[in-house]
Amino acid sequence: MTLLQKDDLAAQIEGDFLALLDDYHSLDEVWDNELDRQIHEWYADPPKVFPKRPYFSPSSANSCPRELYHKAKREQRDNSRRQPHQGRWTRIGTVIGDVIQRALLFIEKHYERLTGNIPRFRFLRTKDGRPAFEDFAKLNREVSVGNQKFYLFGAPDGIMEYITDDGEKIRVGLEIKSKQTTPARTSAFSMRDAEESHAKQTVAYSYMYDCDYYIVLYVNAAKQRWVMSDGEYEKTPDLRAFCYHITKADRTELLLDLADIQKMIDSNDPPKMDIEKYTFNNYKDATAKSLTDEELAEVEWQVETIVNSSLPAWKKNSVKEALEDIKKRRGDSV
Repeated sequence: MTLLQKDDLAAQIEGDFLALLDDYHSLDEVWDNELDRQIHEWYADPPKVFPKRPYFSPSSANSCPRELYHKAKREQRDNSRRQPHQGRWTRIGTVIGDVIQRALLFIEKHYERLTGNIPRFRFLRTKDGRPAFEDFAKLNREVSVGNQKFYLFGAPDGIMEYITDDGEKIRVGLEIKSKQTTPARTSAFSMRDAEESHAKQTVAYSYMYDCDYYIVLYVNAAKQRWVMSDGEYEKTPDLRAFCYHITKADRTELLLDLADIQKMIDSNDPPKMDIEKYTFNNYKDATAKSLTDEELAEVEWQVETIVNSSLPAWKKNSVKEALEDIKKRRGDSV
C-alpha cells in the first residue's frame, strides 16, 4: 500500500490533538459522577448491529489474505488457550482506549471551565444522542467494485469534529492503539509513522464514515519514569499521534484489494498466505491444513529468503517459528 499523505491541515490537527490531551492530563483529575453514570448507561444498552455478508472488518484490512478467505468461508476459528499475559495485554489495550474516549468526553464538558479555552475537538453524536464511537457508531457500509459487492463492518474508536482557525468544522476519525513493552516503542527515534496495518484500518473507516482526515493515536503504558525533564519527554513521550489526509485514491486502492480477495472467495480459489502475518492469524489450523505441497514449498522458500536477508532478527525468528507451527499443524516432521 502506498504511504498515506499528510498536508498542512493534517499536521495542525495532529499537533492540536496531542496538545489538548497533554494539557488536560496535566490538570488535576476531574470528578463527574453524572457523566460517568451516563457513559455506563450507554454501554449497558448498546445498539444491536450485526454484519451483513459478505463483509470485511477494517481491523482485518491488512490481515493475511488466506486468513480472510477461511474466515469468509466460516471455517473453524482457532480456539486454543493462549499465554495468560497475552490475555491481560489485550484487555489492558482495550481499557487504554476507554481511558482516552472518557477523557475526550470530560474535555468536551469541563475543559473550557478549567482553562478558559474552547476545545477544538468533540465527538460527533449518533441519531440517538450517543457519542460516535464503539458499538454506538457500528455500521455496515456497502461497497461495489466492478461486479464485486461486499460490506465493510465495524465500529470506530471515534468520529470527531475539529474546528479550524477559520471556524470550519472538519470530520476527523480516531483510531487508538496501545503499546505496552518499553517506553522506546513510542520514542521520536523509533516511531516515525503509523504502522501499515493501522493506516489501512483508517482508510477503511474513512470510507465508512466519510472522514478525509484520520488520527492514529498510540498510547504507551510503559513510562520512562515518574519525573521527566522536558527534553526526556520530548524524546520519549507516551503519546504519539499521526494524522493523515486520506484521498479517494487511497480508498480505491484498498477497496480494489478487498474486491480481489472477495473474487477468490466467491470462486473457491484460496489466495496465497502471507507468512509475515501468520502470528496474528486467527485461522492458523485452517490455513496450515489447506496449503498444497506446492504452496508449502513456496512458503519454505520465502522463509529461507527472509532468514538469509538483512532483516531484523525478530522478523527472522518470527517466520521460522511460523513455519514450524504450520508443519506441526499439518502433521509434518519439523
